[in-house]
Amino acid sequence: MLTLRPKWWQWPTVLSLDAPAVALLWQSLLARTAAVKLGRAPILVLGSSVWLAYAADRWLEGWRLHPERIRTQRHHFYQTWRWPVAAVWVAVFAADLFAAVRGLDRRDFVAGLLLLGPVAAYLLSHQLVHRHHQGRAPKELCVALLLAAGVGVFPAVRAPAAAASCGAPLALFGLLCFTNCALISVWEDEVDRSHGQTSFARQFRRGRTLSHALPWLAAACALGLGARWRGPEAAPAGCALASGLLLVAVDRAERRLGRERARVLADVALMTPLIPLLGALGR
Repeated sequence: MLTLRPKWWQWPTVLSLDAPAVALLWQSLLARTAAVKLGRAPILVLGSSVWLAYAADRWLEGWRLHPERIRTQRHHFYQTWRWPVAAVWVAVFAADLFAAVRGLDRRDFVAGLLLLGPVAAYLLSHQLVHRHHQGRAPKELCVALLLAAGVGVFPAVRAPAAAASCGAPLALFGLLCFTNCALISVWEDEVDRSHGQTSFARQFRRGRTLSHALPWLAAACALGLGARWRGPEAAPAGCALASGLLLVAVDRAERRLGRERARVLADVALMTPLIPLLGALGR
């Protein structure tokens, strides 16, 4: 059972703020690639929706686990502060719904609503119904696909003609998300065993080997596609290449860093769109 307070650098992960930050950065980058002006509502809806999904996943995990089996600060936090977190979750959900109803047009709203079903199905399947089933879809792949769909939905709906230009960058982002989650499944193998959770690294015989190869694959794909792209598409390729190489570095240093620091840095590695976005603001 964990008793120590999280270190300062763990709080973004403990509070489930890392995934929304990554999603919003890539949404902004893809919107720039497609020359789409999103406005406030799609940004608020994506950020709050990603937080709601991650918080619900960790709340359910903390709820079902015995305190002695918990091995991470994030799950310990959600178990210790279960009901205050639930109250915050309801408030964020209400704000998310209000922003969607008031700020999204009909096409945005319908497209966002279509993603609600797969997210709910993922939570129900992976936390309750198929939690111990070896034949279930890897949770890491599900998370990557759902995040990529959430990031791309509003730029694609608002600019259907430019959606094709976002397809390959969005695929790179999905690959990076899967790589991030797969590496974490290797680093947190002991955590998943204690929590009774199936992971990509545990579910497949060569899952660990493939997980270590994935950041190299992501970097190679980004390099290959980036060599063919010019103009706005070059920025996502450059960010994906940088993220892939950063994930390589974090994976190689994980034993020295420890799994907690490696997990935080793996999420930071996906925040490379911050650089071109800040550069654009400076112009």
